[in-house]
Amino acid sequence: MRVGVALGSGSARGWAHFGVLAELETMGVRPAVVAGTSIGALVGAAVASGKGAEMRAWVESLGVTEVLTLLDFSLKGGALAGERVIEYCASHFFAERFEKLQLPFGCVATDLASGREVWLRSGSVAEAVRASIAMPGVFAPQRFDGRWLVDGGLVNPVPVSLCRALGADVVIAVDLMAGRASRHLRGGRNGGRWGEDLWGRLRQWIGPRGRLEREEGEKGEEGEAEEPSLPSVVAAAINVMQTRIARARLAGDPPEVLIQPRLADFSLFDFHRGREAIAEGAGATRRLRPLIEAVLQE
Repeated sequence: MRVGVALGSGSARGWAHFGVLAELETMGVRPAVVAGTSIGALVGAAVASGKGAEMRAWVESLGVTEVLTLLDFSLKGGALAGERVIEYCASHFFAERFEKLQLPFGCVATDLASGREVWLRSGSVAEAVRASIAMPGVFAPQRFDGRWLVDGGLVNPVPVSLCRALGADVVIAVDLMAGRASRHLRGGRNGGRWGEDLWGRLRQWIGPRGRLEREEGEKGEEGEAEEPSLPSVVAAAINVMQTRIARARLAGDPPEVLIQPRLADFSLFDFHRGREAIAEGAGATRRLRPLIEAVLQE
């Protein structure tokens, strides 16, 4: 029986994938197949390259300063070029080409011209991952095999279908969008302030406890709720879209096990909160241990 993991999209919430995989390993479950969308592709490529532990250690070391050094601002197709982080990951965590991976791996992107779902399973691993993470408005599109590709979360946020196509008999899927439906523009602990700072090139600096925070219910000059900023709107729109699409896709092709970490208070850009996300990924998996063991026994 070949167990596959389908690692979903969700930007910074995707660091939870490392916690899920670590907890599965404590249960004796090591995936034979890996599929990923967006941040799931970034993590999945490292795991399939045999560098998952190294990438996790790097993620846990990330602070605000380290995250900022990986940003390459651009006005061509997106706020960020996205090359710096991919180059770093390619040199430290990725195999050069799919043929050199230790596990079968594929990632999902979206054809910008046709809107079709694209499965990337050959060629350069770094270029494929770069296409899968190209969130519209944030990262510039990636040219791949003559097509402009963007984030796979637009069409398949939790790639169960790709995981099965790669040969998985049992699919353990990770949905990072659970609990986001009612929180798209709420302030909460983070409220998307990271996104505002990225767009404004650090107009504000670090708040209490080293985090960029926004108080829920922040008021404007006339006592009205403050109008959401451009990055807040983009983040909220992406959350709404991916949540709805994920629900539809999972209903049509449900995995044998669906893990949904509780990450509703994470904004898209909280990459410096890796340890928290990893801990919740492990906790969410631990809570489903009886189900996982039952499915594998069957």
